[in-house]
Amino acid sequence: MKKRSSLYFVAVLSSVFLVCNVISSCGQNFYFAGRTLPPSGVLNRVLIAEQNPSAFATGAMPFMDAYYDIRHAYNASSGQLLVNGYSGKLPLTIQNMPEQQTGAVYGEGDGSLTLINYAQEKVSGSVSIPGSLSSSTEGVPYNGIFISRDLGYVYAANPSSHIISVVNRNNGSGLTLNLPNAYGISVNPGGTVALVFIQNATQPAGQTVNVAPPQSFAVYSFVQLTQAQQAAAINNPNYLGAQDCEPEKLPTWCVFPVSTGPSATFDHPIKAVFSPDGSTAYVVDCGPECGGTTAGLTTIPITASSINSGSTGASGIALVAQSNIAIPDGATNAIFSGNTLYIAGQQYQTSSGLFAGYLTVLNTPANTIAGTYSISDGMHNRMVFADDNTLWIGSSQCNQGVRYQQSQTGASVQFGCITMFNTASGAVTIDSYQGDGTGIAGIEGLHKVYTTEGGQIYIYSTTTMTALDNSNVTIAGTAIDCAYMDAGTDDDNTIY
Repeated sequence: MKKRSSLYFVAVLSSVFLVCNVISSCGQNFYFAGRTLPPSGVLNRVLIAEQNPSAFATGAMPFMDAYYDIRHAYNASSGQLLVNGYSGKLPLTIQNMPEQQTGAVYGEGDGSLTLINYAQEKVSGSVSIPGSLSSSTEGVPYNGIFISRDLGYVYAANPSSHIISVVNRNNGSGLTLNLPNAYGISVNPGGTVALVFIQNATQPAGQTVNVAPPQSFAVYSFVQLTQAQQAAAINNPNYLGAQDCEPEKLPTWCVFPVSTGPSATFDHPIKAVFSPDGSTAYVVDCGPECGGTTAGLTTIPITASSINSGSTGASGIALVAQSNIAIPDGATNAIFSGNTLYIAGQQYQTSSGLFAGYLTVLNTPANTIAGTYSISDGMHNRMVFADDNTLWIGSSQCNQGVRYQQSQTGASVQFGCITMFNTASGAVTIDSYQGDGTGIAGIEGLHKVYTTEGGQIYIYSTTTMTALDNSNVTIAGTAIDCAYMDAGTDDDNTIY
C-alpha cells in the first residue's frame, strides 16, 4: 500500500508539473484566449478615465479589480492599481479593444490620444494628430477620433478648425483635409469604411457626387488612394468629386461625399453602426432631438463596387445611401445583437415641451419595429450588453426630461441616467439619479456592471439592478468613462 501510495503521489506531482510547464511555457503565463497574464495578476479589470485625480495632475487611468470590487491588489489593504506612464490631460473617452489588449484614451484637455497596453498595464505610445484636436467635446458623447482595430490608422475631426485628420501608423505619415463642421467619426470593424458626419446637416434624396457641390453633403467618407489614383489626382483637390484631396502635389487621401439615392435622405446624422455581416452601414439620424425633422436610420450598402479596390485602410469611395427607416421615438445611438438593432433616443412631447426617452427594437431583415419601451431621458451616449440578457443604456442630462418633471409634481418615477433593459422579457429598470451616466462596462460572467455617473463609480447587479457596495472603488477625482479590459471581444465597448 505504501509503495502504491508513493507511486500515486509521484504521478500527481508529475501531472501538476506538466500543467505548470504548459501554462508558463516560454516564460509567459496566459489566462484567457492566449492573453498574457498582466503584472497585477488581476483577471477582471475595469479601466477608469479619471479627471483631476489630485492637485498635481489633471488625469490618471486607474483600474479596479471587478471580482473583489476593490481598487488595490486583493492581498493588500491599501494602494491603487494604476496604468503606468499616463500623462494625458482630462481623459474623456476610452476606445476599448480587449481583443488587441489595447485601449485608446482621448484627453480633451490636450487633444491627446494615448495607447495603453493592457497586458503590461502601461502606456505603449501616443498618436500625434496633424492639425491637433479640438479640446471642446462638441456635445456628448465625443466621437471625433477613432483608431482602427488593427491599430494602423487614426481618423479624427476638428470642428473648430474645420479640418479632418488621418494618421497612417504603418508608415508614420499623417495629413489634414478640409471639411468644415465635421465632428463625428464611425469606422467599421474591418477598417475599410470610415465615415465622418457634419454637424447640424441635412441632405435631400438624389444628391450625388459630381452633381451637387462637394461641400453640401451631410456624410463623407475617408479614402486612401491607389498609386494610379494618386497620379491622376495631382493638383486636383476635387478629384472624382472629392471635397478635398491632400497633399495637393501628390494626393494620398481624399474625402468623398456620400451620395443619396432617390429614396434616401440624411437628417442630422451623428454616427453609424454596422451590421454584423458587414454588408450595411446604418447611419443614425438624430432628427428632432438635434433640431431636425425626422429621426431614423439611413442605410448604406457596403458592396465590392463601393470599396476602392487595391487600397488599404479606409476605402469607401462610391458609397450611396439607399433607404430610410423612420424611428418615431427618437434615434441618437444604436447597438446590434444578431439581426436585432436596439435604438435609443428621445421623442418630443407636445404636452410638456420636453423630450422623453425611448428604446426601439428593430428587426433588420424585415426593417420592422418589434417594440418600443420607455427608458431614461437625456442624450443616450452609452449602450453595452451584459449578463442575464441585459442591455444597459447611459444618458446625459436625464434630469431635463419628462421623467424629472413628473417626479417634481409628486409622481413616483425614477429619473436616473442609467437604464437596464431585459432583452428577453422587455422589462425596464431605471436607477435613481446619480448624475450624468457617462460610462458603462459589462463585467462578463460576474453578473454585474460598472458605471460612471456624476463623476463617481457605481456597481450594479445584472439580475435586479440592485446597487452593490462601491465604497472600495470610489476615487478622489472625476470618473468620466470606464471599460472592461478583460472582455471577451471588442463589442464590450463604451462608446465606439
